[in-house]
Amino acid sequence: MTAPDSEALRVATAYHRAWTAGDLDTAMTYVSGDIVCEAPAGRLEGDAAYRSFMAPFVAMLVGAHVIAAFGDDTTALIMYDTRTTLVKSGPAAECVTVRDGRIVHSWFIFDRLPFQQARASQG
Repeated sequence: MTAPDSEALRVATAYHRAWTAGDLDTAMTYVSGDIVCEAPAGRLEGDAAYRSFMAPFVAMLVGAHVIAAFGDDTTALIMYDTRTTLVKSGPAAECVTVRDGRIVHSWFIFDRLPFQQARASQG
């Protein structure tokens, strides 16, 4: 259940709002230096690895629509659909753990199939 003043949800939505607006620098202010991210491509450790993971996607992002967002004091979940220069719909979700106002852990899940199909059709 979402708490009305959920710290984790506040941080997660501010982070999400920043990177989906193309502002990765601001988004990274919400990310801990020792973040651990579980992503479809594997485990990422540290903010430099996380930034390198996010930068190419942010560069191709056209827009994003939040489907749902929930949170409590330490955990938040945001489900959304993205539109990129490559695909019209790329659904994703992030479940983050927040400590001291920063994201320390992220389960980052997204549908890779639309991107694989789009790249395959480009030749």
